[in-house]
Amino acid sequence: MANDLTFSTTRTRFDEDYSPADSSRLTTNFANLARGERRQENLRAALAMIDGRTNDLAGASAGGAGDRYRLELDIVSVALQFSDGGADAEFPLLEMLDVTIVDQHTGERHQGILGNNFSSYLRDYDFSVLLPSSSSGVPSDFGQLHGALFQRFLESDAFRSQFGAEPVVCISVSTSQTYRQNGYVHPVLGAEYEHEHSSLTDDYFGRMGMRVRYFQPAGAAAPLAFYTRGDLTGDYTDLQLIGTIATMETFQKIYRPEIYAANTPAGSTYRPTLDHTDFTPTPVTYDREERSRLGVTQGRWTEEHLVTPHGALLSRFAAEPVPAR
Repeated sequence: MANDLTFSTTRTRFDEDYSPADSSRLTTNFANLARGERRQENLRAALAMIDGRTNDLAGASAGGAGDRYRLELDIVSVALQFSDGGADAEFPLLEMLDVTIVDQHTGERHQGILGNNFSSYLRDYDFSVLLPSSSSGVPSDFGQLHGALFQRFLESDAFRSQFGAEPVVCISVSTSQTYRQNGYVHPVLGAEYEHEHSSLTDDYFGRMGMRVRYFQPAGAAAPLAFYTRGDLTGDYTDLQLIGTIATMETFQKIYRPEIYAANTPAGSTYRPTLDHTDFTPTPVTYDREERSRLGVTQGRWTEEHLVTPHGALLSRFAAEPVPAR
């Protein structure tokens, strides 16, 4: 079965000249910014925000970073190949950002963490097509195929030949839960929060072998959700964590300004809401409404080009145990 599915990766630099590839999900945060009349203005502003936040965090942890650091961001696209050939022999499985932190004073380059802006066509299918069509609530195997493919990729030569650390997927907190600080404060990640109960998103990432922790970095308006298979506070350097925080906090300020650009930061007990009006918008244009509409379109495309032509093989694959780490 393993020989029937193989993975390959390509890299695209995310900078002010970036244009989405034909296979990119247009709802992905970085792709949405790179379209329309203000595309280059959007990209420049977002990248400047990321670098500024990087230096803010580095200064807070090391003392006066100024403009010392600059981030280089690469979009890592993961393709899934099927040995049976045919018109749908390759499918664009995942996209996520990889980070390099450049020390502009010394010229040193530091490897960051893979996983920012995690994007998946199959997730669109699961949440926008499969789940709404279920008449009996959440299917018992919901997310099983997605999780199996993700973990198999992490065990593949395509991943291991390029990356030495587990990915970290950083996303927004949920507006359906209340979060409370537990008293632990990390020097970079900040104050840790705990949530009320496991969510559908938690369960979905759980199928990917990932667990969640919530932290509000110094200077942030709200906590972020960090999902990883590894040890978030033990496996990564402070600089690596800074690269992830700066990147995803910037995108969340653009995408969910009501939460992450709020003028009053979250307190020890916090319930996020998109109805909040006391926030400062970023200078970046983002079409949030279009993002929601395209989720269904992309889910249907996934059904046509992945689920239908390869359904039998994928069903057998999803039922196989994931290789031990």
